[in-house]
Amino acid sequence: MTDISGHTRVYAILADPVHHVLTPQRLNALMHERGHDGVMVPVHVGADDLATVVGGLKRIRSFGGFVVTVPHKTAIVALCDEVSRQAGLVGAVNCVRREADGRLVGEILDGLGFVAGMRREGFEPKGRRVLLLGAGGAANAVAFALAEAGVASLSIANRTRAKSQDLARRLAQAFPALAVDLDEPGATSHDLAPAHDIIVNGTSLGLAEGDPLPLDASRIVPGQVVAEVIMQPRVTALLAAAQARGCRVHYGLPMLECQLEMMADFMGMMPSGMNSSGNAP
Repeated sequence: MTDISGHTRVYAILADPVHHVLTPQRLNALMHERGHDGVMVPVHVGADDLATVVGGLKRIRSFGGFVVTVPHKTAIVALCDEVSRQAGLVGAVNCVRREADGRLVGEILDGLGFVAGMRREGFEPKGRRVLLLGAGGAANAVAFALAEAGVASLSIANRTRAKSQDLARRLAQAFPALAVDLDEPGATSHDLAPAHDIIVNGTSLGLAEGDPLPLDASRIVPGQVVAEVIMQPRVTALLAAAQARGCRVHYGLPMLECQLEMMADFMGMMPSGMNSSGNAP
């Protein structure tokens, strides 16, 4: 890592909990490769303090931006001064750039990273029938990215039905040709699981040891692909159950790996001698 000085640009990742995050290690390595004088640190902040912390970060003149993860991706939207069209559709933000005047601009890269990660690992979502577990920030981003990738159908299962209904409504408006329906997370093997080619866990269940499975394991059948957005632990309880039932699994880490360059570009982590547009000044 480059020596930290008064010229160093500071970045952060906001999370609760924060011990599991892998983004700082990887973005710090990427900044070093690019020759960018910057450092990213993990910041543990609870929901009640999020607005106060973000308000303080806006006022730090050497601050370049931050990554947002569980559970703040939805709440951060209202704290940004501007968000992208995609972030507005999704209703969540996972990457924020601080402009020179202190304005915060939000973007959502989770979904793009998830689809790119699946394709990199040999799993093509186009034309597949997908069961998405969850309707929060990460699940919203994944849902819109899967729709854009051309999935044949998308079933949404969430504990709070109003959230899944809202997500289905927004998907229908943006992708009227997509077949979208609502599923129940408590449904059993007699329900819809065999009708799905891919199951995606877009919830935080599996992040903590002892978390319940996000769906009944009996619904997982051989031949399906079971995918995670959780990066740590690498093998969640859901993926372990899927492996035991003879399924192919897709880990959460490729989602991050495939969006690191996008995050760095968005927050202005440019190589030495380059300006924010990527050109030599």
